[in-house]
Amino acid sequence: MPEFTSYAAGTPSWVDHAAKDLEGSNSFYGALFGWEADDQGEEMGHYTLMRKGGKTVAGNMTVMMEGQPSAWVSYVSVEDADATVNLANKAGATVFVAPMDVSDIGRMAVFADPTGAAIGLWQPKTFQGAELANEAGAFAWNELNTRDVPAAKAFYAEVFGWEPHDLDMGGMTYTEWKVDGKTVAGMMTMPDMVPAEVPAHWLVYFGVDDTDASVSKATELGASALVPPTDIPPGRFAVLSDPDGATFAVIKMNPMTAD
Repeated sequence: MPEFTSYAAGTPSWVDHAAKDLEGSNSFYGALFGWEADDQGEEMGHYTLMRKGGKTVAGNMTVMMEGQPSAWVSYVSVEDADATVNLANKAGATVFVAPMDVSDIGRMAVFADPTGAAIGLWQPKTFQGAELANEAGAFAWNELNTRDVPAAKAFYAEVFGWEPHDLDMGGMTYTEWKVDGKTVAGMMTMPDMVPAEVPAHWLVYFGVDDTDASVSKATELGASALVPPTDIPPGRFAVLSDPDGATFAVIKMNPMTAD
């Protein structure tokens, strides 16, 4: 089911976007995915909840510091953010945001894994995460693109208890991360075509009803297509850079992999 009221520990539960132009970003994603922007007010730093049909699907906020790039961040649900950050530190992480309370709704942290990819943690209190996922207009997949797969395997196994399962995807190896036998995320070696200056990163995929139409709409709204609509075993996907410079993907899932 695409509606969620809780997430098992070790499962990606939330995504948010740091924007240089918050108003412009809200407009772009609103037009692309039909999201409604719900500003949480000055005391929350104008953090904006993006909703689809009244259900939370993602967050949007202004970048925290001068020179910070616009980017999407994936958050993994954890039982204890402080303990997880301690584990991550010992495993070679670089902590960007130390564990901190977000009002009374949860506790968060952000760090980079040893290969350079940033990822967030969410210890839920009153806010569990996205109320919709795995459907059109909501996040549907979280994928690590890295140049050091062995290091990433060791790190995420240690920090989240993830189990890597390698698949042969037509000549390339794709790794599915599993928790208690359930697939929660993916990983692949950074494609050769990606410029060397692009760091390892977690790519957020959003479900769409029509990949080609979504790419056409996104480019009309000012996005750039980095990977054109392409068929892969799970569905038809494309990778885009939004007008603020943040990379994200869209995918029309094949029926057998939609849930």
